[in-house]
Amino acid sequence: MGTGTELGRVRGLGSAKEGAHHWWHQRLTAGSNLFLMLWFMIAVARLNAYDYETVRLWVSSAWVAVPLVLLIGSICYHFRLGLQVVIEDYQHGSQRVILMVLLNFFTAAVAAAAIFSILRIAFTGVPK
Repeated sequence: MGTGTELGRVRGLGSAKEGAHHWWHQRLTAGSNLFLMLWFMIAVARLNAYDYETVRLWVSSAWVAVPLVLLIGSICYHFRLGLQVVIEDYQHGSQRVILMVLLNFFTAAVAAAAIFSILRIAFTGVPK
C-alpha cells in the first residue's frame, strides 16, 4: 500500500458543493421535457396532414411557437447537463476543458439554430 491513508488519498477531491444544484436542474429539465414532449406528440398527432404548408401554418401560431421554443431550450439544457456529467467523470486534464468548451458551443449552436427557425416561421407567418 504505502500511499498513505484512505483519507489522505482523497484529500482535496471532496464535494465542490455543486452536486445538488446540478442534480436539481437535471430533474427540473427532465420534468419539463416530459410535459413538453407529451404536448408535442399529441399536437403533432392531431394535425390533419403532415405536408410542408400544414406544418408551417401550425408552427406560425404563437400557441405552438412558444412551447416549441421552450421545448428546444429545455432539451438542449438537459442534454448539456447530462453530457457534462459524462465528461467530468471520464475525462481528465486539458482534454476535459476542451470537451466542455466544445459541448457548450455545440449545444448553444443547436439551440440557437432551432429557436431561430421556429421564430422565423412564427414572425413571418405563412405566405398567401
